[in-house]
Amino acid sequence: MKSLGVAIMAAGKGTRMQNKDVPKVCNLLNGRTLIEYVVDQARELNPEKIVVIAGHMREQVVKAVAGPGVYFAIQEPQLGTAHAVEMTRPEFEGFEGDILVLSGDAPLLRMSTLKRLITTHQQGNFAATMLVADAPDPIGYGRVLRTDTGLFDRVVEHKDATEEERKISEINSGIYVFDAIKLFENLAKVGNDNAQMEYYLPDVLTFLKNQGEQVAVEMAETFSEIHGINTVEHLREAERILAQRREA
Repeated sequence: MKSLGVAIMAAGKGTRMQNKDVPKVCNLLNGRTLIEYVVDQARELNPEKIVVIAGHMREQVVKAVAGPGVYFAIQEPQLGTAHAVEMTRPEFEGFEGDILVLSGDAPLLRMSTLKRLITTHQQGNFAATMLVADAPDPIGYGRVLRTDTGLFDRVVEHKDATEEERKISEINSGIYVFDAIKLFENLAKVGNDNAQMEYYLPDVLTFLKNQGEQVAVEMAETFSEIHGINTVEHLREAERILAQRREA
């Protein structure tokens, strides 16, 4: 099995969280910051290195999770997910393992899901593996299209999807594993020719597929576990989910 590194995207402002005094990932869930949950998940995988990508009010992010094995990259300004991961390049210089990309605002991922994602990726020797979820109501989400053999084909945004494609319920979670060398070889190719003028990480999956590489798809156990926390209501829902898990 290849060595593992983890990159955690944690640079966002969280403008809908109604708390301007803290960055998004430092909002509290049951008394702990969101980013602490995600770093704990990463630690449980015994990675060689964890790199937290901080940006907005980064001093608070660093204070929340500073410790052995945790390193920091700075994304300023925030120009998209591919740009965020690109900021980790110096920390992963010479690293030849796999890199798991997590979101610092997604504290509900199950360890069983993450371990299965990494196992699928490494046992299949894939260039990248995307975690998807089966959405009960996928309206508004990008749909994940697979090849005839079940591998990644492409992501189609809802507004661009055909009626048949809109029947697909698999959506992108924003969680990935990449072969580190192939990831950084392709990040520099990502452009920002889109309405938001941002650099999107899923473009790397398309580049890899077009190069003849195999990109796998792994399904999350539940739809709720991939949810990012974007509002106060999302925080309350996350509290309910965690309470249910403790009672189960």
